[in-house]
Amino acid sequence: MTSVDLNADLGEGFGVWTLGDDDAMLEIVTSANVACGFHAGDPATLATVCKAAAARGVRIGAQVSYRDLAGFGRRFMDVSTEDLIADVMYQIGALSALAAAAGTSVSYVKPHGALYNSIVTNRQQAYAVAEAVQTVDPALPVLGLAGSVFFTAAEELGLTTVPEAFADRSYRPDGQLVSRRERNAVLHDPDEIAERVLTMVRKGRVAAVDGSTIPITVKSVCVHGDSPGAVQIATAVRERLVSDGVTLTPFS
Repeated sequence: MTSVDLNADLGEGFGVWTLGDDDAMLEIVTSANVACGFHAGDPATLATVCKAAAARGVRIGAQVSYRDLAGFGRRFMDVSTEDLIADVMYQIGALSALAAAAGTSVSYVKPHGALYNSIVTNRQQAYAVAEAVQTVDPALPVLGLAGSVFFTAAEELGLTTVPEAFADRSYRPDGQLVSRRERNAVLHDPDEIAERVLTMVRKGRVAAVDGSTIPITVKSVCVHGDSPGAVQIATAVRERLVSDGVTLTPFS
C-alpha cells in the first residue's frame, strides 16, 4: 500500500494581516509546518494554529527561517554559524512551548524559504541547521530535498531525514526548485497539479522545466498555504491521491 504525508505552511499571518486559510488547510493536510515568528507569524496566531492542529490530530512541525519578517524569509542572509544555530534553536523552542500549551508537541523541523533553498548546497548553513535540531532534540526528523547537503549533515548527526516534493513548484533539471523570481516557478492549475503529484508519488518522477523527466523521492508532499487558490489545490491533490488508493498519513 502506498502512503504519503501531505503538509502545508501555516500560521503565516501577522497581527491584523491574514495570509491563507489555516482552518481550511488543517482539514486537508496531515502535517502543518507552523511559522515560528522569524519570517511570519506572531505568538497569538501561532498559539491559535497549534490549538486548531491539535484538535484535528494534525502533526506540527517547526518551520524555521532566517530572521527576515520584511522579506518573508525569502532573501538569502549571510548568517554566522553561531547565530544561525541559536536562531534555529530559539524558533523550535518558542513553537514547542506554544504547542505544549495546546496539548501537543513539535514533531519535526522544516526550514523555510531562502534558508530551505540555501542549505541544499551551502555546507556551512546546512550543518548549522542540522546541529541546531540535533542539539534541541535528536529525535526530531527534518524535511528537505533528497540529495541535499542538509540531508548529508543531518544523517551524519543521526537525524531522520524526510524527503519532500512540492506540489505547486517547478523543478530544475538538477532537482532543485526554480527560483520564484523566474517565470512559471509557481503552478496554479489544481487538476494539473494533482496529476503531477500522483505521478511523483506513484512513479517517483516529475517533469522539469526544460521538458526532461527527473527522478524524485517523496515521503511528504508540500502545498503552500499562502499560494493563490491554496485550499482548492490542496483539496484537488488530496482527492486525486485518495481516489487512486494512496493513503494520506503523517510520515512518522
